[in-house]
Amino acid sequence: MTPDVDLTALKPGRHAVRDALLALDCRLFEFAAARNWPLAEPVLPRLSRSANHGVLWFAAAAAMAASRTPRSRRAAARGVASLSLASLTINTLGKRSVRRPRPVLDPVPVVRQLKRQPITTSFPSGHSASAAAFAAGVALESPAWGAAVAPVAWSVALSRVYTGVHFPSDVLTGAALGVGAAFAVRGLVPTRAQIVPPARPRAEVPALPDGEGLIVVANGAAGSADRVHALQDALPGCEVVECQPSDVRAELEKAAARARVLGVCGGDGTVNAAAEVALRHDLPLAVLPGGTLNHFAYDLGLESAGDLARAVRGGEGVRVDAGRFTCDGTEGIFLNTCSLGVYPELVRERDRWSRRIGGWPAGVLAALRVLRADRHPLEAEFRGRAHPLWLLFVGNGTYHRVGLTPGRRHDLADGQLDVRVVHGGRRPAVRLLAAALAGPLTRSPVHAAVQVSRLHLAGVAPGSLLAYDGEVTQVEGEVTLEKLPEALTVYRPLPGN
Repeated sequence: MTPDVDLTALKPGRHAVRDALLALDCRLFEFAAARNWPLAEPVLPRLSRSANHGVLWFAAAAAMAASRTPRSRRAAARGVASLSLASLTINTLGKRSVRRPRPVLDPVPVVRQLKRQPITTSFPSGHSASAAAFAAGVALESPAWGAAVAPVAWSVALSRVYTGVHFPSDVLTGAALGVGAAFAVRGLVPTRAQIVPPARPRAEVPALPDGEGLIVVANGAAGSADRVHALQDALPGCEVVECQPSDVRAELEKAAARARVLGVCGGDGTVNAAAEVALRHDLPLAVLPGGTLNHFAYDLGLESAGDLARAVRGGEGVRVDAGRFTCDGTEGIFLNTCSLGVYPELVRERDRWSRRIGGWPAGVLAALRVLRADRHPLEAEFRGRAHPLWLLFVGNGTYHRVGLTPGRRHDLADGQLDVRVVHGGRRPAVRLLAAALAGPLTRSPVHAAVQVSRLHLAGVAPGSLLAYDGEVTQVEGEVTLEKLPEALTVYRPLPGN
């Protein structure tokens, strides 16, 4: 017996409505115990035990995340977050507020009873709350996965009455609290479907019912073969050119010379190269996410081959901004971000070690080496004075926080560069963390943020690194960053279609 069951607590006085409801609850429990449940005996007790401590749901989340689709990963994360909130609420408030003893097991056949009986209080059902929270959280992000999980969650809740460890009202209340927890998590972290990118400005793009005229250049090193094949199934008339990273730019140039629509499948670096070619040839761009992060495609609302195929068939497109940097006659574009300082240094160090020790270890080692360096990675001139900086971040469009999640862009044609600066000083790791926590809408002694359409830097030290969409180049002297408003036309399924 645990402290959850307080036998010394005074019993409440008589209350007609409450007593009637409790009596009805007991009759329903006895009715369920007396029924013959076909095929339930070998399944429900085992299912009930598998849900102990959320093991069943964590395993389900791992299986969903293993599918490697963005929506599945988000659904798994939302389900676990909803389950965690529901479990915390039930165990800290629910069971300690209403100290209801467990049902008497006499009416329940021995074959149904659990080998190890729970010793916490009965109201509300924690298993039902966790099951409902996980299923509801998953369904809010991915209705398809929610439909697959819901029958299992329902069976877990039902098993608590079947095995005799809960009254029906315990299960119903727990399930209601679980669903409430899922909606509470959605209030803190809205689903991607709640934040639809604006449809403006729409662009006139050719509708290709079977994909004829679309040539897609796919980076073979990105591991995106499945997505490319899915696109070919949806658009049998399109042409796909798979190549190695070193050949991507040459193949893009060849495709642009004979395509009505230039397509690309790969990560943000590959998409950057395709966007530059599309701008020069004045072609609409069709982006199929095929990399690790795919920031540009996801901010557009493109997550799968089906999304892109729907837009290409319907001729649905928008115009988006691009960013451009220039330095001593050298120029490039960026669709996501451009940065100087710590991040380019980290990328260079990571690339130096990744082939020897692997990606994640190389990233950790690079962060340690860069953050422990005595020198500031960037110095820039402002009003005639040189200022040490740890980081200069420039986003193509304003990045917003969504609840507690990292930033993303809601509008890719807002005409703004999102500029953030982390000032130089001691303890770079602390300063970078403080800047990250400060967010884009606040100022702090280590962090500043502003939105502009053009930025000019002078006095950039020779050999300084500039990172843009995952690529790195060297700059020095004067660096100019500016917006190219609505310069690029891209396919994107429009809301409501």
